[in-house]
Amino acid sequence: MPVEDTEEHFEDRLGAALHQAGGTYETDRRTLITAGEVRGRRLLVRRKASVLGGVAGIALVGLGGALLLPGDGDDGRRTVVASPAASGTTSAQPGTVSGDELVRTLQELLPEGEFSGQQSRGTDAELPPYALTVYDDGQGKAAVSVSLSRIPQGSEQDLQAVACPDKNLTPYDSCVTSQLPDGSALMLFQGYEYPDRRVDTKRWSADLVTPQGQHVTVTEWNSAAEKDAPISRPEPPLSTAQLKTVVTDTAWLTAIDAIPEDPKKPTDTLEQPPAGIDGAAIRSTLTSLLPEDVEVVSEGGQETEYAYLVVDDGQGESLVQINVQPDMSDVEDELFGPDAETLPDGTKVVTRQGPGEKAGAGVVMWTADTIRTDGRRVVISAFNSGSQNEAATRDTPALTIEELKDIATSAKWLELA
Repeated sequence: MPVEDTEEHFEDRLGAALHQAGGTYETDRRTLITAGEVRGRRLLVRRKASVLGGVAGIALVGLGGALLLPGDGDDGRRTVVASPAASGTTSAQPGTVSGDELVRTLQELLPEGEFSGQQSRGTDAELPPYALTVYDDGQGKAAVSVSLSRIPQGSEQDLQAVACPDKNLTPYDSCVTSQLPDGSALMLFQGYEYPDRRVDTKRWSADLVTPQGQHVTVTEWNSAAEKDAPISRPEPPLSTAQLKTVVTDTAWLTAIDAIPEDPKKPTDTLEQPPAGIDGAAIRSTLTSLLPEDVEVVSEGGQETEYAYLVVDDGQGESLVQINVQPDMSDVEDELFGPDAETLPDGTKVVTRQGPGEKAGAGVVMWTADTIRTDGRRVVISAFNSGSQNEAATRDTPALTIEELKDIATSAKWLELA
């Protein structure tokens, strides 16, 4: 799902609980223009409300409690209790977990190997806690991190954390979801750090969400860092079975309970996102506005504000994606400069033609961007491929610039609440 911004620690999936602590969140004019990625602006506001509102919102890693390691026991594993004394460190205050403890626990849960490049932050820090280590099992170095958070039950975060992404928007090799006997939801994901595969860094992860809203993410890469590091091995070191073992360890749930609540911003008020226009209604309206000579091959989108169709006019598949967003007047000047066309009803229109945002080979993107006088923005883009992450399959998109403009300025969008 398309989301990007300037905060370095808040890129990509929130469900990964800031697994890329250190990544780059880019926002520029073209990113905002891209229909799918514009939605990230609103999602970021929601994320910052939960993440920056306090440690109770999003946390990156923690530990405490019992750890299972290879050894004895009924299942061939032995239990090691993580404690400040055992690690040679002490927590900053009673009930907290230090960054050193987080790293030690992560390393003890991994198979035998060498470790370096540790990074961490404890549960008593102002920013969310996390732990990362560079692990080498003799087959090459790999960054491995673990992250923790609390997710309000039934919230958008709760639903998205263990939902496989739309493959048309986020390419991946494998994604499997399941429910554990205790009612927890588990997702095992094998994909890539860069959706456009401009660098073939693999990112594999496991997400666990318990019925109590505890969220654990374990992420691994086939390089010594998630970004800007050469690929050091063909694949990340842990299999999906090993990821499951690490992510389901009860030590992480103990650590989540050690993350203090923020008394100034209760979580029950932080996690209520602003209402958005229903994604299914957007998709239905878009379908009704298509030219008669195109056929819908597949469809998808998000719960609110964003939808897409893959259409075929007999010349090959073409992705068409759209955002319908209320109250966007605050970015009107940024997106609609003096070159914008102003229609008789006051609607501003900008059209653009250029390369696809995801840089699939030969992919072009044609866009019509509009904003009404009440701030309602409709921005639609079409591509000369069924997916902007794949190579072009035709010379031009299935819809012309004029057809995109007609769709974006249709009065039907004003009927959506």
